[in-house]
Amino acid sequence: MPEGHTLHRLAIHFAKAYGGQRLRANSPQGRFTDGARRIDGRVLEEAEAHGKHLFLGFDSGEWLRVHLGLYGAWTFGDADGERSLGAPRVGAGAERAVRRDPDGFVVPPPPTGAVRVRLVSADGWADLRGPSACEVVDEEGKRAVQARLGPDPLRADADPERAWHTVNRSRTPIAALLMRQDVVSGVGNIYRAESLFRAGIDPYRAGRDLSRAQWEALWSDLTGLLRDGVRDGRIVTTRPEHRDGSAVDPVPREDAHYVAYRTGQPCRVCGTPVRSAQLAARALYWCSGCQTG
Repeated sequence: MPEGHTLHRLAIHFAKAYGGQRLRANSPQGRFTDGARRIDGRVLEEAEAHGKHLFLGFDSGEWLRVHLGLYGAWTFGDADGERSLGAPRVGAGAERAVRRDPDGFVVPPPPTGAVRVRLVSADGWADLRGPSACEVVDEEGKRAVQARLGPDPLRADADPERAWHTVNRSRTPIAALLMRQDVVSGVGNIYRAESLFRAGIDPYRAGRDLSRAQWEALWSDLTGLLRDGVRDGRIVTTRPEHRDGSAVDPVPREDAHYVAYRTGQPCRVCGTPVRSAQLAARALYWCSGCQTG
């Protein structure tokens, strides 16, 4: 499932590539026909992310809300080809000649696969496939969704005190709390494992047993890691001194993480085999040698 940095990258892309433009909207798959009709012909005025939710705001006062879930992805096309954000990922395709209809909208190729919604501008198009949620909501509906979400470290309005209030009172393991989107929004399986490793925190430690200083350091590090993810378009959590190919740029995939997906491999810091177990319905990774706090 795409983590929070991907949704913020999507919001940035929509704002830059489609902001201020009138868009056509349709549902080739047919499952979003009514929703597409409500935003068809409207101008995209805003794009923002909150955790794993993307909100596209139109001049009608309505918002397209998308949650990609495990399988959702946006594919973008223009004269430079096609590329995607989400899962599965599609690399850039061959350049193609762009045609426009009499109204000035680009004429995209026929959709492939189950495209839930297609947005078309004068210069390109965006296809959404496989989301877990796709709906048009008004301002009140948007606020209702966001009220259920915890603070997103990437948002200017994030309040870490709100998350701390929940963490500090909970007997639940901190690794499970970080995966709850009503506690901290945008953190997924990789960020939770890597941030806890970097903080030296035992993932099974109850939230209420963390000190205030530990929480503040964890929040600060998560914020930095997520911002790096927005900038780089990938999750890299290792420090240069802990990479096998520390001088290589960009960082190879095998050097990108401390514990995530490295079950049984030696810890990059202490050499203890990385452990894994199921927690909060996802695989948890940690180093019992380093994470004792």
